[in-house]
Amino acid sequence: MVKPAGKIAAQPAPGIAHYEQPLSERMRTFLRLEFLYHPMLHNSDRDDDWATRATISTLLEILVILSRGDVRSEALNELDHQIDTLKRFQSHTGVDGGRLDKLIRNLGRSRGEISRIGTGFLQPLKDSEFLNAIKHRSAIPGGTCEFDLPVYSHWLRQPIGRRQEDMATWIQCVRPLCDGVSELLWLIRESAQPQEKKAVKGMYQHNMQKDGNCRILRVSLAEGSPLFPEISGSQHRFTVRFLEWSTVESRAVQTGQDVPFKLSVC
Repeated sequence: MVKPAGKIAAQPAPGIAHYEQPLSERMRTFLRLEFLYHPMLHNSDRDDDWATRATISTLLEILVILSRGDVRSEALNELDHQIDTLKRFQSHTGVDGGRLDKLIRNLGRSRGEISRIGTGFLQPLKDSEFLNAIKHRSAIPGGTCEFDLPVYSHWLRQPIGRRQEDMATWIQCVRPLCDGVSELLWLIRESAQPQEKKAVKGMYQHNMQKDGNCRILRVSLAEGSPLFPEISGSQHRFTVRFLEWSTVESRAVQTGQDVPFKLSVC
């Protein structure tokens, strides 16, 4: 099977833990798609019945997200915005023209692929009786077990090559859009330079610039820190509270210590 060529999310730098918060519904949807897409690709390549089940379950979750609203148009609009933004840098001095041109070409290629799939790109998945049966039974706890869905159990017993061939056909329906979203999120993250900040007694507040166009917040802490951030806000202002975690049996509480961290306003 030829595995869908999704852009795998960049691994975090060693010793750094990143926490992200979307500041628009568009970014919220994109981040959820990315969260599902990369594990789906990973599991689809594994010769394991449970990995195959995880692939199908994740694919059906992606189908639900893409069936709500016009995610395809949202991706096209965001691609247009990013391409226009990058083109404005072409006349600037000190810009790596070769790298810039490559980025514009990659985004243009993603845009072309998403345009070509058309508005009915999900129809093959929606028309599949096999996937619909799994989707229907998945709403019931344990509903896809052998006695409830024998056809699914029989398919899982097929050779891995056959299963991967079927999965590749289904994944191909969503691959252009999910690849494009991954490309966009990578570019948005790379567009921001992390800034050193300090949360006084565990609290940090920030007001955005009026002409800012923030899409995602990234808070970075040292890996292994007993703290984690709770981020709330909008495109105008936001608050970060750092909570102390000990065990799952005790509730996390805001730390009373000053917390140095890195903030990226993407």
